[in-house]
Amino acid sequence: MPIDATPLGVKQTDICYFPGCSLATSAKENNQSLINVFHRMGYNLVELPDWNCCGTSSAHSIHSDLAFDLASRNLSLVPPGKMLLAACPSCLLRLRQAHLHLKKSESAQQHYQNMWDRSFDPELSIIHFFEFLVSRDLKRYLNGRQKPLTGIRFVPYYGCMLNRPPDMRHEKNYHGLMEKTLAALGAEPLRWAFGSQCCGTFLSAARPDVVTPIVNDIMRGAVEFGADCIVTACAMCHLNLELRCNRMDKIPTLHFSELLSLAMGEKNYSGWFARHLVDPVPMLQSKGLITG
Repeated sequence: MPIDATPLGVKQTDICYFPGCSLATSAKENNQSLINVFHRMGYNLVELPDWNCCGTSSAHSIHSDLAFDLASRNLSLVPPGKMLLAACPSCLLRLRQAHLHLKKSESAQQHYQNMWDRSFDPELSIIHFFEFLVSRDLKRYLNGRQKPLTGIRFVPYYGCMLNRPPDMRHEKNYHGLMEKTLAALGAEPLRWAFGSQCCGTFLSAARPDVVTPIVNDIMRGAVEFGADCIVTACAMCHLNLELRCNRMDKIPTLHFSELLSLAMGEKNYSGWFARHLVDPVPMLQSKGLITG
């Protein structure tokens, strides 16, 4: 998808990027808007060549050794001296867990070298894109626009994966980042009780009867708190909130990266919103954020 502006005339810097299965398939709009945000900040997200599933969903529950190999193969593909950026909390968890296991186990390191013909890099930095945003002032990239998200009332939904376990977090707590960032851009964050509640994750495929009541409860909370939309940090959570909710009073669910990209002035967004099951276009038009 073309990007309609080169940010500040800055030379682009490459960052090694692991999209994961969700952003490559069901959440392509999350992937495209995330790439757009980074481009506008002066960075190219360069997809890790020949990456594979990180071993999340059923793999780590059914065959832990295979799940470890799936994650560690991705680590072996990272160019020396580069950090690896991920956007999916589940992918981040699996990749960091494999890296932590390798750091603690000499036998795992030997297995890694035998499998991938490469020495393990204990200094490899695996970061979530939230960590990258923490040290950046996004107002620099608004091209003079002031408070572009004014009028949007939202509830932040982080899900349950991003904040655990503590041994694999670089930041003490990711929670509050979406509220702080979007509020600085004019949106109004609302306090609610469901920001970290599990969405049912991969039970969505095997037990939708279990997931639907959970998702309905989250949606009910967002509606009752007066939100215009839910803003998510996780592509899998986004899918469940849209796919498994059967309430009649559904409100749109937006990826955090979509709102950031719109705030920065992106105009090539029609393909993103066509992929949403709950159309966000009427709400965004009513707030003056997009045109018809």
